[in-house]
Amino acid sequence: MKLSELIHDLPFGFDPFIGDVELTGIASDSRSIQPGYLFVALTGGVTDGHKFIAAALERGAVAIVGTQPITGLNVPYLRVENSRYALPHLAAAFFGYPARKLTVLGVTGTDGKTTTTNLIHEILKAAGYRSGMISTINAVIGGEKVDTGFHVTTPDAPDVQRYLSQMVAAGLTHAVLEVTSHGLAQHRVDACEFDVAVITNITHEHLDYHGSFEEYRSAKARLFTGLKSTFPKTQGNPRKAVLNRDDSSFDYLLQISTGSSISYGFAPDADIRPMQVKQTVDGLQFFVNGKGQEFPINCSLLGDFNVSNCLAAIAATVFTLGVSPEAARLGIANLQSVAGRMEHITLGQDFTAIVDFAHTPNALRKALETARQLTSARVIAVFGAAGLRDRQKRRMMAATSLELADLTVLTAEDPRTEILDDILGEMAAGATSNGGVEGESFWRIPDRGEAIRYAVSLARPGDLVIACGKGHEQSMCFGEVEYPWDDRIAMRAALCEHLGIPGPQMPYLPTQGRQ
Repeated sequence: MKLSELIHDLPFGFDPFIGDVELTGIASDSRSIQPGYLFVALTGGVTDGHKFIAAALERGAVAIVGTQPITGLNVPYLRVENSRYALPHLAAAFFGYPARKLTVLGVTGTDGKTTTTNLIHEILKAAGYRSGMISTINAVIGGEKVDTGFHVTTPDAPDVQRYLSQMVAAGLTHAVLEVTSHGLAQHRVDACEFDVAVITNITHEHLDYHGSFEEYRSAKARLFTGLKSTFPKTQGNPRKAVLNRDDSSFDYLLQISTGSSISYGFAPDADIRPMQVKQTVDGLQFFVNGKGQEFPINCSLLGDFNVSNCLAAIAATVFTLGVSPEAARLGIANLQSVAGRMEHITLGQDFTAIVDFAHTPNALRKALETARQLTSARVIAVFGAAGLRDRQKRRMMAATSLELADLTVLTAEDPRTEILDDILGEMAAGATSNGGVEGESFWRIPDRGEAIRYAVSLARPGDLVIACGKGHEQSMCFGEVEYPWDDRIAMRAALCEHLGIPGPQMPYLPTQGRQ
């Protein structure tokens, strides 16, 4: 594509430039630049992208986009007001505006995004639609799964648009996107032309980045205020907001949303409600009631929070896109599990072992409440709190565990460049504040592998051991190094050692051997 073609319909202004070139790609990371690429210098992050213009040119960039006045370049330079805002629109233009050829559903919230995204995707497939998905675990495009990275975040704008273009090329008609607050605040999903916006909940999280709960909520709200700008599509524009009637965000999102809305939840005045909810070790059973319809749902997932996730998916598909209740029943039944979400690890032990991604105060509370329903014996929780992230939740999560679990093991969870002992100290203070006694009701064990081993060693017949915080993730960060790590492998290793049977080796972390 010619640069002159790329900029033809952009929704922002730029300074005049001289020259035209053929473009072969677009990137905002100079290390990803290949010959013929357009390099977009981003500002407002950890580093200033303008510092890497020279490196991008050395790697073959043939045009530059930035915000600073720059002269003397031997390639075209587009100066814009906000390069982060410009990037997704440039990427969408480069890939031929793929979202305009798809029905796009976006799912945001603090907890439950990945599960709800998967539920919607399965329902759409069961209804006969050709659906693709982009989650924080992977992208699914025509049966192919693509890894989207180490840690939980929305992919960068060029990657999002590339995935969407691949969906169009594969003949897909629908796309479901899991959308994080960082992705919204940093404009990564601008130009995704959302037709349906879904909220799971908004609770305490990421205040280290957003600064306040109000700013965090405002970032989430961009998914809903953006419905008005969705490009008209030949297949129609539902422009529907799917809101959680049980969540504190409901009134705020109802007021600011630019589309029509539908609500779900346990509240009597929710449009879509669950009836006769039953939970067993095999999953959930309930009836969906609303808008003159009632139909049963059987779900293999556990916890009342997954009733809410199912309702959100049903509201977005059955009651917004016109999918049949039978397709919703089949799609939800087809989703046997979501990686690292209340995932059972069973190797013949006489107690229950679960790995869950719960890494926020609300998610930990919900996970432990569900654990309580799954056993009449003791609940033993293992978790940590990330370094360089929201410090308030460290004490909150420890206090929550002392309230709901019988025994708590505090350990590492991506300490990054913070001192792990300091993080554990803050968590221990939260545990103590809620009546915890170190060495009796809670322990500090820096090495996560050893912590899981210890929790397993404490388990009696009928107990439940749950490791929270990492879920599906494949690495843990110490300093600036990502060490390969998977809680599910660690739990299997600990169980095999406990049972005296062959199994995987406990993954290595730099804390190994510390007491």
